[in-house]
Order: sequence, then C-alpha cells, then structure tokens
Amino acid sequence: MGFLSLLFALVIEQVRPFTGISRLRTWGGGWIEWVLKNFDAGGSGQGMLCWCIAALVPAGCVILVHWALTLWLGVFSAFLWNVAVLYATLGFRQFSHYFTEIRTALEMGDDETALRILQSWTGPLPHSPTRSEIIRRLVVQSVLSAHRHVFGVFTWYSIGSLLGLGPAGAVVYRVGASISARAVKPVDAGSRASSVVQAFAGRLWWFLDWLPVRMTAMGFAFVGSFEESIDLWRRWEIIKPGDNDALLLAATAGAIGIQLNEPLGIATPPPHPVTGETGTSVDAVNGQKQPQIGHLAAVVGLVWRTVVMWLVLLALMTLARLLG
Repeated sequence: MGFLSLLFALVIEQVRPFTGISRLRTWGGGWIEWVLKNFDAGGSGQGMLCWCIAALVPAGCVILVHWALTLWLGVFSAFLWNVAVLYATLGFRQFSHYFTEIRTALEMGDDETALRILQSWTGPLPHSPTRSEIIRRLVVQSVLSAHRHVFGVFTWYSIGSLLGLGPAGAVVYRVGASISARAVKPVDAGSRASSVVQAFAGRLWWFLDWLPVRMTAMGFAFVGSFEESIDLWRRWEIIKPGDNDALLLAATAGAIGIQLNEPLGIATPPPHPVTGETGTSVDAVNGQKQPQIGHLAAVVGLVWRTVVMWLVLLALMTLARLLG
C-alpha cells in the first residue's frame, strides 16, 4: 500500500496541484506559534516538550485515523487516507512555480525579474548577484526544496509505513521542517522561541534529516555522475562535518558537474582547495563548471530520474513482500 499511496499522490499532485497549501501552512504555522506561546517558558526540558507537542500531536491524530479506518472501514479507506495526507505533504507543485517563473525570465534575458522572484522565494540576497550566481542560487533552493518536499517525505513515509504508522512519518518530517524554520530564527528576527527550544529544534531537525539527505544524495549519485558525486560527498563530509545541506549540494554538484557550495554561504570551503592523493584540487578532479541556464534542465532531469528510481525500488520491495 505504501508504494501505491506514493504513486497516486504524485500523479494526482501533477494533474491537480493541491490548492490549499497556503492555507495549510497558515494553520500549521498558527499551531506551532500557539505551542511556543503556551509551552515555551525557557526552562530545561521545554525544548523537547514543545517539539513533541507541535510534531507528535498531529502525527498521533494521523495514526489514529489510519488505524480507525483500517479496522472499521477496511484497507481501501486507509489507502485513501494515506493518499490524502501525502497529497498535502508531498509534491513538486508546492514550490515548482518559482522555478518555472525564474527559468522563463532567465531564458528571456530578464535577469531583474528572475532575481526579484528568486528573492521572494529565498529572501533578500546579501549583494547584487551575477547571472551565474542567480542560476546557482536557483539550483540550490530547488534541490533543497525537492529534497524536503519530495525525497525527505518519501523516506519518512516509507519508514512509518513499514512500522504500521501509516503516513505519520511524512507528517512528522514536514512539521519538523516547519518547526525548524520558525523556531530556530533569531529572537530579534521575530522568533517566539527561547534559546532552549531553538537548540533542541535544531538538533532534532538535523537528526530527522540525516537519513533522508543521504538517501537523496545516493539517489542523485546513482542517476547522475556516480564517481564525481561520491567523491565530492566524501570531501565535503570532511570540510563541513555534520552539515546536511552542504553534503546534499556536494552530491548534486558532482552528479551534474557544476559548482554549488563554494560561492554560497550554505557551505564555504577552506581558503585553499582540498587536495587528494594526486595533489589535484576538488574542482579540477570533478571538472565543475559555473552554472549556466542549460544546467537547469539537467537539475530537473536529475530530480525526476531519482523519483522514478525510488518508485521502482519501492515497487520491487512491495512485490517481494507480497510474494514472500
């Protein structure tokens, strides 16, 4: 049922994008703000308390509905519930309109419009970027968004489904991402979270994203340039240990042969190139290029090939379980 739920949710989302995503984000954001306002007093242990209430209460409701439908109405009704939850938490259309509009503007040579749309998506940029950096930042934001809206949800939904928890894993992952985005903001930027909650939310988000990031990076390596992707992955694991985003961007950069990490604040390498046994630099080894407009199509292809690969693997695993 897990494979079919994912497949149907993706197909429906492509045919008819979920129109209530902004309303759902407003509700979710309001729920998180309410939890922070009422349960965050800055004391020891309240980081865990706030996070558990904000993330596990919605997930618990999802589990109860899943079990109730399975017991009272049958497996098919639980399947429909899984598809509905995945439809709301999973999908490209939650962010792809930004990518499409920016790409169209760049292809028309309208860099100002592309930059304006990009900043409405990512927030203000620290300086006036070049065309190449606009493309680089677009690729970075698109890869991270694809990971958090698609592949991360894939991973935690699959784990929850195997444990009999229905789509609860997908809900925990998406709510965890929202808590991290809202609670980890500096207090002077409008966050209501205390330093205790901020620290706990950051640590737990790193844990939640640790396995999904590596699954996504492995998928990119398999469908892209495997050797270069794994090489950059290994090197950036040394340069930025524990930085999930830097690792994912390194694997992506190696898979399609472009520079992503170096010019950005997300993951900045040391002042001198990291050299391997032969004395050659990382960029020389991997032949990375400055991002160009043509690389956007390569990113789209990389993501979709990875989606197909994981769906095929899930289908084979489901078939093996049925035959076993």
